Order: sequence, then structure tokens, then C-alpha cells
Amino acid sequence: MTTSPITSRLLSIGWCVLVPFAVVAVYLGLGTVAVLLIREPIVATAALGMLVVILVGSVRIQRPRWLAHAPAPRPRSEIPGFEWTVLGCAVLAFLVGQSLALWIYVTAGSAGFDASNQTRHTAGALATLLLTLVTAPAGEEALFRGLIYPLLRKRVNILASTLVTAVVFGLVHGNAVQFASTLPLAVLLALIYEHTRVLWPCVLLHLGFNLAATLVPAQALGALANPASAVSLCLAFAGCALELYRRVAGETAPGAVQGAGGESAMQ
Repeated sequence: MTTSPITSRLLSIGWCVLVPFAVVAVYLGLGTVAVLLIREPIVATAALGMLVVILVGSVRIQRPRWLAHAPAPRPRSEIPGFEWTVLGCAVLAFLVGQSLALWIYVTAGSAGFDASNQTRHTAGALATLLLTLVTAPAGEEALFRGLIYPLLRKRVNILASTLVTAVVFGLVHGNAVQFASTLPLAVLLALIYEHTRVLWPCVLLHLGFNLAATLVPAQALGALANPASAVSLCLAFAGCALELYRRVAGETAPGAVQGAGGESAMQ
């Protein structure tokens, strides 16, 4: 029985709502349990991140077809210049994210961002660094690029999967400042995952982004906290991301779904 275009579109929209909602609901539920048991939010979040890595990693190893989608990408050697495009987009993603975040914070403030910083300060430097540089990159990549994105791609195209994953990734951070700072990164990470179908490049780039955000003082980026800089950087990043999307969308080839042989979760 053939599905009408309108029905197909409605099913795709429903899938884009259901998948992130269900996954994030389970994630937040587990997070609530972790906080109740551990009673320290930062340590609980770090423990939750490791649990997500184990659970998603187990699925990716034991049941790779559940998260595999067609078409398979061409071999990386056939995509010249991809790494340099990613590098340029990564620099722009950091700058545009920081510019938007600083502009929002300077203009309107953010009680949620202040509360998040206070929680990290209370937890101490060691726990905060463990979360920022280890469990957050690994756990968030496993959850968003390792689970939500491939589930979306089973039913919708690259652009829709990328945008939905990026928006949900930003919203989970819980405040406007972090939403703005992480949104460009999330777009870039989704495109990288589409190209590689493995998580370790996303984890490394996420770690580098967090490290840069930790080491670069806000004062050094203060000149970016204005509408002109934010808009200019957004346009530059949009152009770079579109070029990356063009390469990713054009590089896939019809054929077998990748992952039949049981790829590693963080391979």
C-alpha cells in the first residue's frame, strides 16, 4: 500500500518529535535518579554520562543495524579537503557560539547560566574538569550523535536530522546562553557524524570546544559581544556549514547500510 506524500510528511514530523522526546525523557529520568542517589549534581551528571556511553555503546556493538542507515558514505580518501573544511567550521563554530552567548548574557543576563556556574563552582575544579573534558564530550556524543541522530536518519534526511538534533542538544543545556554557544557546534558535529558514521571524531572535537571555552577568558572575546560581530560570524559559519553539508549530502552512494559487521561504539 502506497503512503500519500502528506501522510509521509506527517509521519516524518511525528518521528522528529517522538525520537528526541523519548530519548531525552529517559535521559532526564535517569539524571533525576542519579542526583537523588548521589546528591551532588556535577558528580551525578558525570556518572550519568558514563552510563549513557555504556548503554549506547552496547547497542552500537551488539545491534549495529538498529542505528545504521543508508546510503553508506564514500571512502574518506575520496573526499579531498574535508578535514580542512571541518577545521575552518570548528573555529567559526566556537567564535559564533561565544559571540552569541556573550551578547545574550551582556544584554539580558541568564539566571540559568549563573546557576549552572555556581553549581560547578560548588562541586570543585576536579569534578568540573572531569565533567567538562571527559564525561560530557563522551556522554553527550553517545546520546545525541550516537543515538538520536542515527534514529532520525532512518526516516528523515540529513538537514532535518541535523537541525532537530542541534536544537534539542542546545535545549538540554537549559539556558539561552549555553543554547546559543552550543548550537553551531551541534550542527557541525552532526555533519561530521554523517560523514564518518563513528563517534570518536565528534568526541574529540567536542572536547576541544569545551577546552577552548574553559581556557579562553571571556574578556578576550569581549569585543565579539555585539550584534554586528554575532551576525557577521553567523553568516560566515552558515556559509562554511553549507559547504560542508554540500559535500556530505553529495558524497553518499547507494548501497548497503553501513554497520553490518558490528562497528565499535566509539570507533
